[in-house]
Amino acid sequence: MPARILDGKALAQKVRKDVAVEVARLKAEHGLVPGLTVVLVGENSASQVYVRNKQSACEAAGMHGTIDRLAADTSEATLLATIDRLNADPAVHGILVQLPLPSQINERAVIERIDPLKDVDGFHPVNVGLLTIGMPRFVPCTPLGIQEMLVHHGVETRGAHAVILGRSQIVGKPMALLLVQKGIGGDSTVTICHTATRDAAAETRRADILIAAIGQPEAVRADWIKPGAVVIDVGMNRRSDGSLCGDVHYPGASEVASLITPVPGGVGPMTVAMLLRNTLRAALLAQS
Repeated sequence: MPARILDGKALAQKVRKDVAVEVARLKAEHGLVPGLTVVLVGENSASQVYVRNKQSACEAAGMHGTIDRLAADTSEATLLATIDRLNADPAVHGILVQLPLPSQINERAVIERIDPLKDVDGFHPVNVGLLTIGMPRFVPCTPLGIQEMLVHHGVETRGAHAVILGRSQIVGKPMALLLVQKGIGGDSTVTICHTATRDAAAETRRADILIAAIGQPEAVRADWIKPGAVVIDVGMNRRSDGSLCGDVHYPGASEVASLITPVPGGVGPMTVAMLLRNTLRAALLAQS
């Protein structure tokens, strides 16, 4: 039986509506408008699309969304000064520096400069540490969105064997940390596969939940998947003909899996929805 689709787009719309309701309440009761500033360095076309989508989503939720655009040759010192200004601005509750950054800028130094209470991407070492010890504050948006999808669709994570392809700071590692947390959406046994894993396919065939985040077009084939597994495809790639695809070969995988995310329309919309939720949370923390 073909897999059922995990519709991230529909769930994201629900999350965004819930956020908008809470934003309206904050405005009416406290005169508080959550604010997100996205810093974009350079002219990367994909980044520009992502940034515009984030700004539009903020405005649709009733938030204040702005974009700080800096030239591609901006120095690290200038970018850090921009972050300092945003850290000090009480109207800015969330700061997101769009990655990747130009080669002259140290990405880690930039992430560490953001106020942890405004780090709605969840990449600051303080927020990573809080997640690690089981006291999450801001969690990276893509893993958080995936967990939300699993819970919403009734996927049993407790005792499940989850295999994650990819060990990035953005998806792989925080996803593993979320899945091993105690409670709803957690309590999984987690395996992380990466470039040094000797036989990734052998690991994925044991997975009840398979999360692919390796950036390789359609690398995960049907014979990598345990029959009845839940498959989450984080990849967003282009085939040679320019069409979009994920890290998973969808036609084959959908004949083996029980649930699967499409590309596009799966994980991507949830990432934006979680960014809005994190920004709302940042505004509430600033108020308290």
